[in-house]
Amino acid sequence: MHRMKIKAMIMAVFVSLALTACGGDHADPVPFHPAPVATDYSRAKHWLSIPVVSHNVDVFFLYPTAWHKVHDSDPNICDIDNPSMLAGSASAFGRQATAFETFANIYAPYYRQADAAYIIALPLPERHALIAGIPTLDAVAAFDYYIKNFNAGRPFILAGHSQGSIVLINFLTGYLKDHPDIYARMIAAYVIGYPVTARIIEDNPHLKFAEGPDDTGVIISYNTQAPDVEPGVNPILSGAVGLVINPITWTRTETVATTAEGLGSIMPDPVTLAFEPVPQYADARVDIENGVLICTTADEDFLYALTQHALPRGVYHSFEYPFYYFNIRANAQNRANKYLGLP
Repeated sequence: MHRMKIKAMIMAVFVSLALTACGGDHADPVPFHPAPVATDYSRAKHWLSIPVVSHNVDVFFLYPTAWHKVHDSDPNICDIDNPSMLAGSASAFGRQATAFETFANIYAPYYRQADAAYIIALPLPERHALIAGIPTLDAVAAFDYYIKNFNAGRPFILAGHSQGSIVLINFLTGYLKDHPDIYARMIAAYVIGYPVTARIIEDNPHLKFAEGPDDTGVIISYNTQAPDVEPGVNPILSGAVGLVINPITWTRTETVATTAEGLGSIMPDPVTLAFEPVPQYADARVDIENGVLICTTADEDFLYALTQHALPRGVYHSFEYPFYYFNIRANAQNRANKYLGLP
């Protein structure tokens, strides 16, 4: 797998729809910028993964931020064929989406993304408004094409991370709210690496947050950090308090799940940096007050160096799938079985 260049922490995307202004006779003309057009998903080159169907369940996957600007003068949002994003998204697919490959057909579109450094300093309302633009536009177009041309009525799982999870939140509160017949086929949504707040659930009564390992039609979310990360330091949260479920026990209590209870992780080899299966690397404890998942067993110094100091020490954003890789696999298959009425 590719060496992880996780310079991008999350995130969002630049979308600016400039409108023509009304003014007097002497007002300077305002350039017209047409509304953005969604990527054409009838073209196979705009898909990271179109599988050969071999399972009765699908996964629709949105990768995290997979590129970053090289020069300050570069656009804040990448093209759909940006070479860096194509490579980075494939790497993310390998360490995240493959958790589902043993029981599901994984569909993953390419979608246009923002440079994380551009939007990380924005206040949350502006950040959310921006990502509701082009990334969500592309994701909705891709999913709509998937439903009409690939899905064939199968139940599905939504899965994302970081910027992909922000898009999924928009997707859950928008497109799927407007299409209850399609939403009824959703087994679960793994919205990992961005806070899903109680307010989101309250404002969208059709949504439910997971309460245990077996419920379906629910959202699963957590954001992982070390116990010594002070409140306000984790830039992924930006002050938001998310709902959290423990990805080892799949409960929402604050009881610690030890590594002995986990099913295994994938972690980068210290020499080759290739992700390989290892025994359970991370323990897990829900911190309800701060809305985070606490891991005490990870090597903070090693992981901080590995991510090239792109995130504060002890913020394990980049490892939220790898830490709990085989736990996610087993849980997702269990939820699919429950949905299908299988033992």
